[in-house]
Formats: sequence, C-alpha cells, structure tokens
Amino acid sequence: MRRGRVLGALLPLTLLAAGCGIRATEVVEAGEPAIVQVAPAGQLGMVLYFVSSSTASRVMPVVRYAEWVENGSGSGLPYGEKPPAGAAKALGLLFAGPNRAERDAGLRSELPDRRIKIGVELSAQGVRVALNTQVTGLSEPARQQLFCTAAQARTADRGEAVTVTGTDGVIGPARCAV
Repeated sequence: MRRGRVLGALLPLTLLAAGCGIRATEVVEAGEPAIVQVAPAGQLGMVLYFVSSSTASRVMPVVRYAEWVENGSGSGLPYGEKPPAGAAKALGLLFAGPNRAERDAGLRSELPDRRIKIGVELSAQGVRVALNTQVTGLSEPARQQLFCTAAQARTADRGEAVTVTGTDGVIGPARCAV
C-alpha cells in the first residue's frame, strides 16, 4: 500500500520532468477563426449578424434556414412564395432581431426593434441601404450588424462596400470588419 502511494506521488514529478526540454514560445497569431457555411439539402440559408453577449460586443454570423416547397414547376420556393429579395429580406430579418434559440445562445441586437422600412440598391459600387430611421447614432456593433448582413447577402466573402442612409444622414461606405 505504501509503495503505491510513493509511486502515485512520483508520477506527477516524472511527468513534469518529462516536459523540461520544451521551451516556451510567444503567441502565434493565425488570423480569424474559420467560418464555414453549410446549408442542408433542400434548404435555403440566409446569414444574419447578431451581437454576442459573451465576446465583448463582437458580431457573430447566424444562418437562418427556409424550407423549400415544391410548386409543381420543378423549382421550389421558400414558404410557397416568390424567392427572397436577397439583402432586403436579410435586413428585414435582422431588424426583427434574434429568435428564441439565438437569444438563448446569448445573441442580441443593437439595432432598433421596431418595424423599419428598408430599401436596397445593388450596384457595382456596392450595396446602398435606405432606412426610415436614424442611423448616425448607431453603435459600432449595430453598424457592423448592418454592414455585414447587407454585404453577406450580396457576396459570400463579405467584401462588398455598404452605405446606409437614414433620416439623419449617411454612414459608410464601409466594409464588414468580421
């Protein structure tokens, strides 16, 4: 019994000594974490950006799925309607805020939680968003929610320049910083 205690006490010291030849290194920056978008077969995915309560107001992507409904012509439409209007549809869902599951996961929105009239124009210069609310006083996370969601609806790499016009002025053009 005593021999077992001695061996048990020596084991941590042996493991500690085994790591003595490894020198400490500085932190190696490797960039942002990889984000992979995967839409299950038969579903249409739309990416929205909400603010994470756990990561110092950083915006995080969320995929919202819409079921495809066969309309008899061979092309499916979500909810039996016409296809979503890209950026305008995504921004409408963004202003509606996170759903229950997203809120339970610690996500929130810093955008106004009222109905907003949204106009979107896509051009070679980027995405122009017109809102019937004030925009110049929006926090940086709220601005990033808008820029990232609008840019993501246009291109998968979020590299699109976005300009947002409100009742009190213009913010942008800016790019998604996530």
